[in-house]
Amino acid sequence: MLNFVQTGGGRDCSGFSRRDFLRVGSLGLGGLALPSLLAAKGGSFDEGYVRDKSVVLLYLSGGASQIETFDPKMDAPMEYRSVNGEVKTKLPGVTFGGSFPRLAAMADKLAVVRSHAHKVGDHEKAHIHVLSGGTDPVGNRSSGFSIGSCYSRLRGTNHPDTGLPTYITLNEAEVDRQYTKEFHRFNKGSWSGSLGRSYGPFPRQVGWGAEAAGKTIARNNDQRVDPGVANMTLNLPPEIFENRRRLLDSIDAFRRRLDGSKALGTMDKLSSQAVSMLLGGATRAFDLGLEDPRLVEKYDTSHIKIGHSSHRPSTLGKQMLLARRLCESGAGFVSVHSAGWDMHADSNNPGMVKGMAMLGPTMDQAVSAFLEDVEQRGLSEKILLVITGDFGRTPKIGKGSGRGHWANLCPLVFAGGGLQMGQVIGRSNAKAEKPATRPITPGDMMTTILHTVFDVGKMRLDSTIPRVPGQLVLDGTPIKELF
Repeated sequence: MLNFVQTGGGRDCSGFSRRDFLRVGSLGLGGLALPSLLAAKGGSFDEGYVRDKSVVLLYLSGGASQIETFDPKMDAPMEYRSVNGEVKTKLPGVTFGGSFPRLAAMADKLAVVRSHAHKVGDHEKAHIHVLSGGTDPVGNRSSGFSIGSCYSRLRGTNHPDTGLPTYITLNEAEVDRQYTKEFHRFNKGSWSGSLGRSYGPFPRQVGWGAEAAGKTIARNNDQRVDPGVANMTLNLPPEIFENRRRLLDSIDAFRRRLDGSKALGTMDKLSSQAVSMLLGGATRAFDLGLEDPRLVEKYDTSHIKIGHSSHRPSTLGKQMLLARRLCESGAGFVSVHSAGWDMHADSNNPGMVKGMAMLGPTMDQAVSAFLEDVEQRGLSEKILLVITGDFGRTPKIGKGSGRGHWANLCPLVFAGGGLQMGQVIGRSNAKAEKPATRPITPGDMMTTILHTVFDVGKMRLDSTIPRVPGQLVLDGTPIKELF
């Protein structure tokens, strides 16, 4: 039996659950079930409105400061300024927080929004509100769904060629108790809500965080492997697999003699996808051992320890590399979780100085490596990177250089996806207390993402699109400066 690990057992309107789709038995007559399921799961790819683009959402969990990231306010009074200073960017007159020299040098590849705001100041509720793109207005999960689930509902739950899930979350087992809270909040906010569990994320922990936490990781031929990937590996002797594959070929040949219809051609493609999955095509996307070690080293942030009460090596760099590999292999929406941005300067959290010294350089290295890598591979137009978090932090520094919760201004950055880069959109007031221009909301962010990955003109002509998420795309207003 070949299993793709997935929690939950929700079924969609076709009667199939994700577990049905991701479980494969023997490749005899019963093996025909996999291509059949793939056909049933087909969907929007053939509808014409799905663009050949993917999204990577880097989620700064805990609430990253607007000021210490991309709006340093060094002309404000001392208690409002960035605690780590500023660094000049490629854009005239634009500076970033002092932790981001690499990103500052790549500012022409970024679009920074300085007027992103909402009204939810509680951690758990803000995670839900932002990750739902505002479809849950108060963050109690009584309505709405995550952006990734919306995308999965409109795009289809799996890529038609590679079989990879459309919506994947990448997070790590945490060792710090506060980081663990953020881990669970992120997962809670990534839910599928009213769309049904079939459109929820395929959650993956790459394994490095688990290792740091002293957890057991599955082994395959004495090599460390992610437990989820181990379950995606074919456990069948090659000769038996080949016999069953020949049987499948024989059945296909018989069908060709009986039926020369276009439907059979579709079945051929889906059968090929099934074989590809069984031979490890999907699992290869998770294997960083296939990358040039020099590139892995460029991404690798493990030399930086993160945490407050307990520490582990940062895994953000490798998470971003894995996100790129997944997008190349057919994933459509990959959420990368970065915990620890809650910097109150109390018993559970560091202050801004200590916190930014840990997380600032990890993000600077991981994101700059990602942008360089994507550009060198010719994928800048096809992968949209979005950086945000649950909210920002108070404009005025408190005791111990900490900042509290502040939803009136929140970091938001875009890169790639064919959008207009090299600009700052909106501005905050002099002390970074609130937007000084029209506020950009989580709903605007969500609509911008969906207008990037879908052809809205074609969607308007398609009467078969799912009503609720479809209308969300058609009725929403994207950030016009990006288009």
